[in-house]
Amino acid sequence: MKQEHWQSATGYVYNINYHIVYSTKYRREVLTGEIAEAMKEINMKLAEDNVFILQAQEIMPDHVHLFITAHPKWSPSQVVKIMKGGSARMLFLRYPGLRKGLWRGHLWNPSYYVGTVVDIKKEVVEEYIAMQKVKDYRNSEDD
Repeated sequence: MKQEHWQSATGYVYNINYHIVYSTKYRREVLTGEIAEAMKEINMKLAEDNVFILQAQEIMPDHVHLFITAHPKWSPSQVVKIMKGGSARMLFLRYPGLRKGLWRGHLWNPSYYVGTVVDIKKEVVEEYIAMQKVKDYRNSEDD
């Protein structure tokens, strides 16, 4: 793993990245034009306020893609809740008429996708872990 991708905290380093996708209620295409641009700004603000690193984002008319690096204290579901809840609240404040085209005023579909993104393949980690005992055994023979 490349060191430049690590984030530091007191006593540990981490590299926890999530690809998050969520859609508007009933896939209504409301994230267009000025609203889509506002959504990008809101996502950056929410990430900054919660000390997430927003690596990339794309706002589609009916869904959002986020690539976020988050501190280990945040579970994936917490990250999603912060981003979805915060963005809906801020968009509705900025664009009150947005609620009218949505079912019961809900912006987001309750479901979402989250996947982890890593710099190394699972097989490399498995091999590294498997070799630890062999490596430790070799070092003890040298003593």
